[in-house]
Amino acid sequence: MAVQTISEMVEKSKKAQQVYEGYTQEQVDEAVKLIARTVFDHAQELAKMAVEETGMGCYEDKVNKCYGKSRIIYHHLKGKRSVGVIGEDKEKGLIYVAKPKGVVGSVAPCTNPVVTAMCNAMFALKGRNSIIIAPHPRAKKCTAYTVELINEKLAANYPADLIQVIEEPDIETTGELMKAVDVVIATGGMGMVKAAYSSGKPAFGVGAGNVQCIIDRGMDLSQVIPKVVTGRAFDNGIICSGEQMAIIHEDDYEEAVKAFQANGGFLIRDEVSLSRLRDAMFDEKGVMNRKLVGRSAAEVAELAGISVPEGTKVIVAELSVSGRADKFCKEKMCPVIGLKTYKTFEEAVEIAAANLEYEGLGHTVAIHSDDKAHLIYAGEKLHVSRILVNQIGATMNGGSFVNGLAPTTTLGCGSWGNNSISENLDFKHLINITRVACVIEGAVQPSDEEIWS
Repeated sequence: MAVQTISEMVEKSKKAQQVYEGYTQEQVDEAVKLIARTVFDHAQELAKMAVEETGMGCYEDKVNKCYGKSRIIYHHLKGKRSVGVIGEDKEKGLIYVAKPKGVVGSVAPCTNPVVTAMCNAMFALKGRNSIIIAPHPRAKKCTAYTVELINEKLAANYPADLIQVIEEPDIETTGELMKAVDVVIATGGMGMVKAAYSSGKPAFGVGAGNVQCIIDRGMDLSQVIPKVVTGRAFDNGIICSGEQMAIIHEDDYEEAVKAFQANGGFLIRDEVSLSRLRDAMFDEKGVMNRKLVGRSAAEVAELAGISVPEGTKVIVAELSVSGRADKFCKEKMCPVIGLKTYKTFEEAVEIAAANLEYEGLGHTVAIHSDDKAHLIYAGEKLHVSRILVNQIGATMNGGSFVNGLAPTTTLGCGSWGNNSISENLDFKHLINITRVACVIEGAVQPSDEEIWS
Protein backbone atom coordinates (compact mmCIF):
# COMPACT_ATOMS: atom_id res chain seq x y z
CA MET A 1 0.00 0.00 0.00
CA ALA A 2 2.82 2.39 0.87
CA VAL A 3 4.50 1.84 -2.51
CA GLN A 4 1.25 2.44 -4.39
CA THR A 5 0.44 5.58 -2.38
CA ILE A 6 3.90 7.06 -2.85
CA SER A 7 3.89 6.15 -6.52
CA GLU A 8 0.66 8.08 -7.01
CA MET A 9 1.93 11.09 -5.04
CA VAL A 10 5.19 11.22 -7.00
CA GLU A 11 3.36 10.99 -10.31
CA LYS A 12 1.16 13.95 -9.36
CA SER A 13 4.22 15.81 -8.12
CA LYS A 14 6.07 15.29 -11.39
CA LYS A 15 3.16 16.62 -13.43
CA ALA A 16 2.89 19.70 -11.22
CA GLN A 17 6.63 20.29 -11.40
CA GLN A 18 6.69 20.06 -15.19
CA VAL A 19 4.08 22.82 -15.41
CA TYR A 20 5.77 24.93 -12.72
CA GLU A 21 9.12 24.67 -14.51
CA GLY A 22 7.73 27.04 -17.14
CA TYR A 23 6.95 29.79 -14.62
CA THR A 24 8.83 33.10 -14.61
CA GLN A 25 11.21 34.32 -11.94
CA GLU A 26 8.55 36.74 -10.73
CA GLN A 27 5.98 33.96 -10.37
CA VAL A 28 8.48 31.74 -8.56
CA ASP A 29 9.39 34.51 -6.13
CA GLU A 30 5.73 35.22 -5.41
CA ALA A 31 5.18 31.54 -4.53
CA VAL A 32 8.12 31.63 -2.13
CA LYS A 33 6.77 34.79 -0.52
CA LEU A 34 3.32 33.25 -0.07
CA ILE A 35 4.81 30.25 1.75
CA ALA A 36 6.76 32.44 4.17
CA ARG A 37 3.93 34.88 4.72
CA THR A 38 1.47 32.08 5.48
CA VAL A 39 3.60 30.77 8.36
CA PHE A 40 4.27 34.33 9.54
CA ASP A 41 0.56 35.17 9.60
CA HIS A 42 -0.38 31.93 11.38
CA ALA A 43 2.62 31.80 13.73
CA GLN A 44 0.65 31.66 16.97
CA GLU A 45 -1.84 29.08 15.75
CA LEU A 46 0.85 26.80 14.32
CA ALA A 47 3.09 27.12 17.38
CA LYS A 48 0.23 26.20 19.70
CA MET A 49 -0.67 23.21 17.56
CA ALA A 50 2.94 21.99 17.44
CA VAL A 51 3.37 22.13 21.22
CA GLU A 52 0.03 20.43 21.88
CA GLU A 53 0.59 17.63 19.38
CA THR A 54 4.24 16.83 20.09
CA GLY A 55 4.38 17.70 23.79
CA MET A 56 7.76 19.29 23.12
CA GLY A 57 9.18 22.76 23.27
CA CYS A 58 7.94 26.16 24.36
CA TYR A 59 4.98 27.96 22.79
CA GLU A 60 6.50 31.45 22.95
CA ASP A 61 9.76 30.28 21.39
CA LYS A 62 7.95 28.42 18.62
CA VAL A 63 5.99 31.57 17.84
CA ASN A 64 9.23 33.53 17.61
CA LYS A 65 10.75 30.79 15.46
CA CYS A 66 7.86 31.02 12.99
CA TYR A 67 8.22 34.80 12.84
CA GLY A 68 12.01 34.79 12.68
CA LYS A 69 12.58 32.03 10.14
CA SER A 70 9.85 33.18 7.76
CA ARG A 71 11.32 36.69 7.79
CA ILE A 72 14.96 35.82 7.32
CA ILE A 73 14.61 32.98 4.82
CA TYR A 74 12.37 35.05 2.58
CA HIS A 75 14.66 38.06 2.90
CA HIS A 76 17.62 35.84 1.97
CA LEU A 77 15.88 34.40 -1.11
CA LYS A 78 14.36 37.67 -2.30
CA GLY A 79 16.02 38.99 -5.43
CA LYS A 80 18.20 35.92 -6.08
CA ARG A 81 18.04 34.48 -9.60
CA SER A 82 16.93 30.85 -9.94
CA VAL A 83 15.29 30.86 -13.39
CA GLY A 84 17.18 30.89 -16.69
CA VAL A 85 20.54 32.65 -16.77
CA ILE A 86 21.57 33.24 -13.16
CA GLY A 87 25.12 34.48 -13.72
CA GLU A 88 28.00 34.99 -16.09
CA ASP A 89 31.78 34.87 -15.63
CA LYS A 90 33.14 36.83 -18.58
CA GLU A 91 36.75 36.26 -17.52
CA LYS A 92 36.28 32.48 -17.75
CA GLY A 93 33.76 32.56 -20.59
CA LEU A 94 31.05 30.81 -18.57
CA ILE A 95 27.30 31.38 -18.56
CA TYR A 96 25.30 29.73 -15.76
CA VAL A 97 21.76 28.48 -16.46
CA ALA A 98 19.58 27.16 -13.62
CA LYS A 99 17.47 24.03 -13.97
CA PRO A 100 15.22 22.33 -11.38
CA LYS A 101 16.14 18.98 -9.86
CA GLY A 102 12.56 17.69 -10.04
CA VAL A 103 10.65 16.20 -7.12
CA VAL A 104 12.09 16.88 -3.66
CA GLY A 105 11.37 14.53 -0.76
CA SER A 106 11.57 16.23 2.64
CA VAL A 107 11.67 14.38 5.96
CA ALA A 108 10.57 16.74 8.74
CA PRO A 109 11.32 16.16 12.45
CA CYS A 110 8.89 16.30 15.36
CA THR A 111 11.20 18.82 17.05
CA ASN A 112 10.68 21.41 14.30
CA PRO A 113 7.58 20.32 12.34
CA VAL A 114 6.29 23.67 11.05
CA VAL A 115 9.36 25.70 10.15
CA THR A 116 11.24 22.78 8.54
CA ALA A 117 8.29 22.16 6.22
CA MET A 118 8.13 25.87 5.39
CA CYS A 119 11.87 26.21 4.80
CA ASN A 120 12.24 23.18 2.54
CA ALA A 121 9.13 24.11 0.56
CA MET A 122 10.57 27.58 0.00
CA PHE A 123 13.90 26.18 -1.17
CA ALA A 124 12.21 23.62 -3.43
CA LEU A 125 9.87 26.09 -5.10
CA LYS A 126 12.63 28.70 -5.44
CA GLY A 127 14.37 26.16 -7.69
CA ARG A 128 11.13 25.35 -9.60
CA ASN A 129 10.88 21.93 -8.00
CA SER A 130 7.85 20.27 -6.44
CA ILE A 131 8.05 18.77 -2.95
CA ILE A 132 6.52 15.93 -0.93
CA ILE A 133 6.90 16.25 2.84
CA ALA A 134 7.05 13.26 5.18
CA PRO A 135 6.25 14.47 8.71
CA HIS A 136 7.26 12.71 11.88
CA PRO A 137 4.30 10.59 13.08
CA ARG A 138 4.24 12.60 16.34
CA ALA A 139 3.80 15.84 14.39
CA LYS A 140 1.75 14.77 11.37
CA LYS A 141 -1.26 16.98 12.10
CA CYS A 142 0.57 20.30 12.51
CA THR A 143 2.81 19.64 9.49
CA ALA A 144 -0.17 18.67 7.34
CA TYR A 145 -2.10 21.75 8.52
CA THR A 146 0.87 23.98 7.68
CA VAL A 147 0.90 22.58 4.13
CA GLU A 148 -2.89 22.95 3.89
CA LEU A 149 -2.69 26.64 4.78
CA ILE A 150 0.11 27.19 2.26
CA ASN A 151 -1.74 25.38 -0.52
CA GLU A 152 -4.81 27.52 0.05
CA LYS A 153 -2.67 30.57 -0.77
CA LEU A 154 -1.08 28.93 -3.81
CA ALA A 155 -4.28 27.45 -5.26
CA ALA A 156 -5.30 30.41 -7.42
CA ASN A 157 -2.13 30.73 -9.50
CA TYR A 158 -0.05 27.57 -9.11
CA PRO A 159 -0.43 23.90 -10.04
CA ALA A 160 -2.17 21.60 -7.59
CA ASP A 161 0.11 18.98 -5.98
CA LEU A 162 3.13 21.30 -6.07
CA ILE A 163 3.44 20.80 -2.30
CA GLN A 164 2.12 17.54 -0.86
CA VAL A 165 2.30 15.93 2.58
CA ILE A 166 2.04 12.30 3.65
CA GLU A 167 -0.94 12.33 5.99
CA GLU A 168 -0.23 8.97 7.67
CA PRO A 169 3.57 8.70 7.78
CA ASP A 170 5.53 5.69 8.98
CA ILE A 171 9.03 4.33 8.44
CA GLU A 172 8.02 2.20 5.45
CA THR A 173 6.20 5.01 3.63
CA THR A 174 8.97 7.52 4.25
CA GLY A 175 11.52 5.00 3.02
CA GLU A 176 9.58 4.50 -0.21
CA LEU A 177 9.33 8.26 -0.67
CA MET A 178 13.11 8.65 -0.43
CA LYS A 179 13.60 5.99 -3.12
CA ALA A 180 11.05 7.52 -5.49
CA VAL A 181 11.93 11.24 -5.55
CA ASP A 182 14.80 13.00 -7.35
CA VAL A 183 16.52 14.43 -4.26
CA VAL A 184 16.06 14.01 -0.49
CA ILE A 185 16.36 16.42 2.42
CA ALA A 186 16.53 14.48 5.69
CA THR A 187 16.20 16.60 8.81
CA GLY A 188 15.81 14.40 11.85
CA GLY A 189 17.38 11.46 13.67
CA MET A 190 20.57 9.82 12.48
CA GLY A 191 18.73 6.63 11.52
CA MET A 192 16.56 8.55 9.08
CA VAL A 193 19.55 10.46 7.72
CA LYS A 194 21.39 7.19 7.12
CA ALA A 195 18.33 5.79 5.33
CA ALA A 196 18.26 8.88 3.10
CA TYR A 197 21.87 8.36 2.07
CA SER A 198 21.10 4.69 1.40
CA SER A 199 18.05 5.46 -0.76
CA GLY A 200 20.01 5.56 -4.00
CA LYS A 201 19.07 9.20 -4.57
CA PRO A 202 21.08 12.39 -3.94
CA ALA A 203 20.49 13.39 -0.32
CA PHE A 204 21.18 16.22 2.09
CA GLY A 205 21.18 15.25 5.75
CA VAL A 206 22.16 16.63 9.11
CA GLY A 207 24.56 15.43 11.78
CA ALA A 208 24.05 15.13 15.51
CA GLY A 209 24.21 18.38 17.44
CA ASN A 210 26.36 18.91 20.53
CA VAL A 211 27.38 22.55 20.36
CA GLN A 212 30.37 23.33 22.54
CA CYS A 213 30.54 26.89 23.86
CA ILE A 214 34.01 28.24 24.66
CA ILE A 215 34.12 31.48 26.63
CA ASP A 216 37.49 33.19 26.32
CA ARG A 217 39.26 34.47 29.41
CA GLY A 218 38.27 37.94 30.57
CA MET A 219 35.10 38.28 28.50
CA ASP A 220 32.26 40.36 29.95
CA LEU A 221 30.21 37.56 31.50
CA SER A 222 27.30 39.89 32.21
CA GLN A 223 26.88 40.01 28.42
CA VAL A 224 27.95 36.46 27.53
CA ILE A 225 26.11 34.27 30.06
CA PRO A 226 22.62 35.62 29.24
CA LYS A 227 23.26 34.63 25.61
CA VAL A 228 24.33 31.14 26.66
CA VAL A 229 21.26 30.69 28.89
CA THR A 230 18.97 31.97 26.14
CA GLY A 231 20.46 29.54 23.64
CA ARG A 232 20.25 26.55 25.97
CA ALA A 233 16.71 27.31 27.13
CA PHE A 234 15.28 28.18 23.70
CA ASP A 235 12.35 25.92 22.80
CA ASN A 236 13.17 23.84 25.89
CA GLY A 237 16.49 22.77 24.43
CA ILE A 238 15.37 20.82 21.34
CA ILE A 239 17.26 22.97 18.83
CA CYS A 240 20.34 21.15 17.48
CA SER A 241 22.25 24.45 17.56
CA GLY A 242 21.60 25.08 21.24
CA GLU A 243 24.64 25.44 23.51
CA GLN A 244 25.40 22.12 25.27
CA MET A 245 28.59 22.80 27.23
CA ALA A 246 30.00 26.04 28.67
CA ILE A 247 33.80 25.86 28.78
CA ILE A 248 35.09 28.67 31.01
CA HIS A 249 38.53 29.81 32.16
CA GLU A 250 39.20 28.83 35.77
CA ASP A 251 39.84 32.45 36.77
CA ASP A 252 36.34 33.41 35.57
CA TYR A 253 34.55 30.41 37.03
CA GLU A 254 33.00 31.87 40.20
CA GLU A 255 31.87 34.97 38.35
CA ALA A 256 30.34 32.75 35.67
CA VAL A 257 28.44 30.72 38.29
CA LYS A 258 26.99 33.92 39.75
CA ALA A 259 26.03 35.10 36.25
CA PHE A 260 24.28 31.79 35.51
CA GLN A 261 22.38 32.01 38.79
CA ALA A 262 21.39 35.61 38.09
CA ASN A 263 19.96 34.57 34.71
CA GLY A 264 17.87 31.57 35.73
CA GLY A 265 20.58 28.92 35.92
CA PHE A 266 20.53 26.37 38.75
CA LEU A 267 23.97 24.91 39.52
CA ILE A 268 24.35 21.24 40.48
CA ARG A 269 27.79 20.27 41.75
CA ASP A 270 27.24 17.47 44.31
CA GLU A 271 27.68 13.96 42.94
CA VAL A 272 24.40 12.63 44.36
CA SER A 273 22.31 15.19 42.44
CA LEU A 274 24.47 14.82 39.32
CA SER A 275 23.92 11.05 39.39
CA ARG A 276 20.17 11.47 39.77
CA LEU A 277 20.05 13.87 36.85
CA ARG A 278 22.32 11.70 34.69
CA ASP A 279 20.27 8.55 35.38
CA ALA A 280 17.03 10.39 34.61
CA MET A 281 18.33 11.76 31.31
CA PHE A 282 20.24 8.79 29.87
CA ASP A 283 20.02 5.02 29.84
CA GLU A 284 23.05 2.76 30.30
CA LYS A 285 24.02 3.16 26.64
CA GLY A 286 23.79 6.95 26.78
CA VAL A 287 20.51 7.20 24.87
CA MET A 288 18.48 10.28 25.82
CA ASN A 289 15.25 9.68 27.73
CA ARG A 290 12.48 10.55 25.26
CA LYS A 291 10.19 11.64 28.09
CA LEU A 292 12.54 14.57 28.76
CA VAL A 293 13.06 15.76 25.18
CA GLY A 294 11.79 19.33 24.89
CA ARG A 295 10.62 19.49 28.51
CA SER A 296 11.17 22.46 30.81
CA ALA A 297 13.93 22.64 33.42
CA ALA A 298 11.32 22.19 36.16
CA GLU A 299 9.97 19.03 34.55
CA VAL A 300 13.47 17.61 34.09
CA ALA A 301 14.31 18.33 37.73
CA GLU A 302 11.07 16.77 38.96
CA LEU A 303 11.69 13.51 37.12
CA ALA A 304 15.26 13.45 38.47
CA GLY A 305 14.04 14.03 42.03
CA ILE A 306 15.83 17.36 42.32
CA SER A 307 14.36 20.52 43.78
CA VAL A 308 14.95 23.72 41.77
CA PRO A 309 13.74 27.27 42.45
CA GLU A 310 10.74 28.66 40.61
CA GLY A 311 11.84 30.46 37.46
CA THR A 312 14.76 28.13 36.72
CA LYS A 313 15.46 28.27 32.99
CA VAL A 314 18.52 26.02 32.76
CA ILE A 315 20.07 23.32 34.94
CA VAL A 316 23.86 23.71 35.03
CA ALA A 317 25.84 20.51 35.69
CA GLU A 318 29.36 21.11 37.01
CA LEU A 319 31.73 18.59 35.41
CA SER A 320 35.30 17.55 36.20
CA VAL A 321 35.85 15.42 33.07
CA SER A 322 35.16 15.64 29.34
CA GLY A 323 34.45 13.37 26.40
CA ARG A 324 33.27 9.80 26.89
CA ALA A 325 34.00 9.94 30.62
CA ASP A 326 30.57 11.50 31.27
CA LYS A 327 27.22 11.20 29.48
CA PHE A 328 26.62 14.89 30.23
CA CYS A 329 29.18 15.57 27.48
CA LYS A 330 26.67 14.32 24.87
CA GLU A 331 23.82 16.24 23.26
CA LYS A 332 21.09 17.02 25.79
CA MET A 333 17.74 17.83 24.17
CA CYS A 334 16.38 19.62 27.20
CA PRO A 335 17.51 22.73 29.14
CA VAL A 336 20.56 21.16 30.80
CA ILE A 337 24.08 22.47 30.15
CA GLY A 338 27.46 21.17 31.28
CA LEU A 339 30.04 23.47 32.89
CA LYS A 340 33.77 22.78 32.64
CA THR A 341 36.86 24.89 33.39
CA TYR A 342 40.13 25.22 31.46
CA LYS A 343 43.57 26.71 32.12
CA THR A 344 44.60 27.70 28.57
CA PHE A 345 42.66 28.34 25.39
CA GLU A 346 44.40 25.35 23.84
CA GLU A 347 42.97 23.17 26.63
CA ALA A 348 39.50 24.62 26.02
CA VAL A 349 39.74 23.56 22.40
CA GLU A 350 40.86 20.08 23.48
CA ILE A 351 37.83 19.78 25.79
CA ALA A 352 35.50 20.81 22.99
CA ALA A 353 37.18 18.36 20.60
CA ALA A 354 36.84 15.48 23.07
CA ASN A 355 33.15 16.16 23.55
CA LEU A 356 32.60 16.38 19.79
CA GLU A 357 34.36 13.07 19.30
CA TYR A 358 31.80 11.63 21.71
CA GLU A 359 28.93 13.19 19.75
CA GLY A 360 28.42 16.08 17.34
CA LEU A 361 31.44 16.03 15.00
CA GLY A 362 30.99 18.42 12.11
CA HIS A 363 28.24 20.54 13.61
CA THR A 364 29.20 23.71 15.50
CA VAL A 365 31.32 25.34 18.18
CA ALA A 366 30.20 28.67 19.64
CA ILE A 367 33.01 30.93 20.86
CA HIS A 368 32.72 34.14 22.83
CA SER A 369 36.01 35.92 22.17
CA ASP A 370 37.49 39.11 20.75
CA ASP A 371 40.84 37.43 20.07
CA LYS A 372 41.10 36.76 16.32
CA ALA A 373 44.12 34.49 16.81
CA HIS A 374 42.05 32.30 19.13
CA LEU A 375 39.22 32.15 16.61
CA ILE A 376 41.60 31.10 13.83
CA TYR A 377 43.26 28.52 16.11
CA ALA A 378 39.85 26.99 16.88
CA GLY A 379 38.96 27.07 13.19
CA GLU A 380 42.12 25.14 12.37
CA LYS A 381 41.84 22.57 15.15
CA LEU A 382 38.14 21.77 15.47
CA HIS A 383 36.33 19.47 13.04
CA VAL A 384 33.14 21.51 12.72
CA SER A 385 31.37 23.22 9.84
CA ARG A 386 30.56 26.39 11.75
CA ILE A 387 32.26 28.44 14.45
CA LEU A 388 29.75 30.98 15.70
CA VAL A 389 31.34 34.04 17.30
CA ASN A 390 29.75 36.13 20.09
CA GLN A 391 26.22 35.04 19.19
CA ILE A 392 23.37 32.87 20.50
CA GLY A 393 23.79 29.41 19.01
CA ALA A 394 20.19 28.22 19.05
CA THR A 395 18.77 31.25 17.24
CA MET A 396 21.65 32.44 15.04
CA ASN A 397 23.51 29.35 13.86
CA GLY A 398 20.88 28.65 11.22
CA GLY A 399 21.41 32.10 9.71
CA SER A 400 20.84 35.58 11.07
CA PHE A 401 20.45 39.16 9.90
CA VAL A 402 23.83 39.85 11.57
CA ASN A 403 25.93 36.97 10.20
CA GLY A 404 26.71 35.52 6.78
CA LEU A 405 25.41 31.99 7.33
CA ALA A 406 22.63 30.96 4.97
CA PRO A 407 19.24 31.01 6.75
CA THR A 408 17.97 27.44 6.97
CA THR A 409 16.62 24.66 9.16
CA THR A 410 19.06 22.04 7.81
CA LEU A 411 22.70 22.36 8.93
CA GLY A 412 25.13 20.16 7.03
CA CYS A 413 28.01 18.71 9.05
CA GLY A 414 30.37 17.57 6.28
CA SER A 415 32.10 14.22 6.16
CA TRP A 416 32.74 14.50 9.93
CA GLY A 417 28.98 14.12 10.49
CA ASN A 418 28.46 11.75 7.53
CA ASN A 419 26.84 14.54 5.50
CA SER A 420 27.26 15.57 1.88
CA ILE A 421 27.69 19.29 2.63
CA SER A 422 29.57 21.22 5.32
CA GLU A 423 27.39 24.31 5.21
CA ASN A 424 23.82 25.43 5.76
CA LEU A 425 21.39 24.02 3.20
CA ASP A 426 20.21 26.65 0.73
CA PHE A 427 18.08 26.75 -2.42
CA LYS A 428 21.29 26.50 -4.47
CA HIS A 429 21.54 22.84 -3.39
CA LEU A 430 18.17 22.18 -5.06
CA ILE A 431 19.02 23.40 -8.55
CA ASN A 432 21.11 21.93 -11.34
CA ILE A 433 23.31 24.35 -13.25
CA THR A 434 24.17 24.12 -16.92
CA ARG A 435 27.50 25.77 -17.67
CA VAL A 436 27.74 27.22 -21.15
CA ALA A 437 31.49 27.27 -21.79
CA CYS A 438 32.67 29.69 -24.48
CA VAL A 439 36.20 30.17 -25.79
CA ILE A 440 38.04 32.63 -23.55
CA GLU A 441 39.04 35.60 -25.67
CA GLY A 442 42.80 35.79 -26.01
CA ALA A 443 43.45 32.55 -24.12
CA VAL A 444 46.39 30.41 -25.31
CA GLN A 445 47.98 27.21 -24.10
CA PRO A 446 51.14 27.94 -22.09
CA SER A 447 54.40 26.29 -23.08
CA ASP A 448 55.70 23.24 -21.17
CA GLU A 449 58.39 25.45 -19.73
CA GLU A 450 55.74 27.82 -18.32
CA ILE A 451 53.61 24.94 -17.01
CA TRP A 452 56.42 23.15 -15.17
CA SER A 453 58.42 26.11 -13.98
